[in-house]
Amino acid sequence: MTMYKTKEISLKTSEQNQMIDITSMVRDFVKESHVRDGMCFIYVPHTTASIVINENTDPQLRDDILDHIERLIPKGEKYKHSSHAAAHIKASLLGNSKTLLIKDNKLLLGRWEALYFCEFSGPRERVVIVRVQV
Repeated sequence: MTMYKTKEISLKTSEQNQMIDITSMVRDFVKESHVRDGMCFIYVPHTTASIVINENTDPQLRDDILDHIERLIPKGEKYKHSSHAAAHIKASLLGNSKTLLIKDNKLLLGRWEALYFCEFSGPRERVVIVRVQV
């Protein structure tokens, strides 16, 4: 029998393009779940937002990532879809979910890794769905 617990994390973004470190919120939920060994699914139900894993030691890396994504997929280009087409493309390339292992009631991330919510059409109110499963 599969057992799981789910939590919705509410976020308010303040910029059009933004990366928010959600690692501690997800870690806290994993700890509260009391799941010793299992899986943690992190999902964003928004078509202009993403979840990524990357380095957490230098905040300037987030700026570099956002700057380069903007250069690759600029908002000002003429797209067939709408004014939000660039945000949809960015989110599609980075993905809307991650799956991580849980071992000994801890989220398994590398030493320098963090989970980031990526906003590409802000500012907005958003939700991240986290499910811990045995």
